[in-house]
Amino acid sequence: MTEISRPQPGEYSAFHARYVALVPEDDLLAAMQAQETVTAAALRPYAATPDQTYAPGKWTVRQLLGHMTDVERVFGSRLLFVARGDPARLPGFEQDDWMRAADFGRYALPDLLAEFGAVRRSHLSLLRHLPPGDWTRRGTVGDHDFTVRALARMLLGHERAHLDVLRERYGPARPG
Repeated sequence: MTEISRPQPGEYSAFHARYVALVPEDDLLAAMQAQETVTAAALRPYAATPDQTYAPGKWTVRQLLGHMTDVERVFGSRLLFVARGDPARLPGFEQDDWMRAADFGRYALPDLLAEFGAVRRSHLSLLRHLPPGDWTRRGTVGDHDFTVRALARMLLGHERAHLDVLRERYGPARPG
């Protein structure tokens, strides 16, 4: 396994720095793999109340997990484009527009959790097989440059950021 060194400022945007900061581990891939169990344990108690919110107008638990899966796909897609040396400037996306277009209400929470896990495992497979030189390859998303290693950390950091929101704002699962 190739050592994946930590990205430095300038390899990600100021907005995304918070996600990079949430991943202090040296062994990124092991941390990403272990996180699946943590995420499942955090969300499983909400299976009977997937439409619980922490305030009016905020996302439901089901929507939160759907968003996490969408972003996992977006960040992973960006990572693949950059790793393959594609010169295209990749677009940003507006999460609220995506949420309005998504229909996460039709999914059972365990099904959403399984889908998130499948997407993560797919990214892990990709990351395990990247050549060493790919990790520092740069690409542009919106108006910012990113490296593959920054995008990889952002996958895990975004997940952790939303689990923090779940713990801090949603509270325990309420009886349905």
